[in-house]
Amino acid sequence: AAAAAPAEAAPAAPATYDNPELGATAEKAAVKVNQKVGLAAMGIKQYLETTVVSLLCQGMSALVKERPDDPVEFLAVYLMKNNPNKKAPAEGAA
Repeated sequence: AAAAAPAEAAPAAPATYDNPELGATAEKAAVKVNQKVGLAAMGIKQYLETTVVSLLCQGMSALVKERPDDPVEFLAVYLMKNNPNKKAPAEGAA
């Protein structure tokens, strides 16, 4: 007798929570952890290309155009000012 083909699993239903706001926060935290694990598993070259090379090249281009007296400080300020991972300041914060 032929073996029966395994049934395909149905897609999981969206999660429901007693406290939807807390559940959404927990899901966001889980996604962040998953992203960090993914970055940690990358090779060095891939990690750098994914996280900093583009911004660093833009900063180096600006550095060459400006030719400031302190290029290290200029590049540091450029990178901090243009950091895509920078958290937006809270409203009302000075």
